[in-house]
Amino acid sequence: MKKIFCFTLLALVLCVGAASAEQLSVAVNKANVRSGPGKNHEVLWCAHKYTPVNVVKTSGNWYEIRDFEGDKGWIYRSLLKKIPAVTVRVTLVNVREGPGRQFRVLFMADKGVSFKVLKRKKKWLEVQHADGEVGWIHKNLVWGY
Repeated sequence: MKKIFCFTLLALVLCVGAASAEQLSVAVNKANVRSGPGKNHEVLWCAHKYTPVNVVKTSGNWYEIRDFEGDKGWIYRSLLKKIPAVTVRVTLVNVREGPGRQFRVLFMADKGVSFKVLKRKKKWLEVQHADGEVGWIHKNLVWGY
């Protein structure tokens, strides 16, 4: 009985922890990610449009976020929106004309490039880059969404 209770409690804690990490995406062309919650803090890096991030915690109008590599920083709340998006997590990916390896490659994307997700077909995502380019990427090659 005690083991069942401990397992149930652990499962509940893990579910609550996973649910609290809300994913949002950068909604502007460029957003400064800072070392703390305020404009007086150092800029650590610049996140581009459609970069998905997980919200770790909040402080006033600032969100502490974590990106696809696990890096943390702070970003102003109004720069993020609930946009389905992904980031390339491997060195290089083919972005294809359709949802499958049989479709021709339209262009390639480097690790760290982010896209808005337009639709899903099985394990393939139709994505759009901030510059307007559209194509299909396999879900296993990206982080987010």
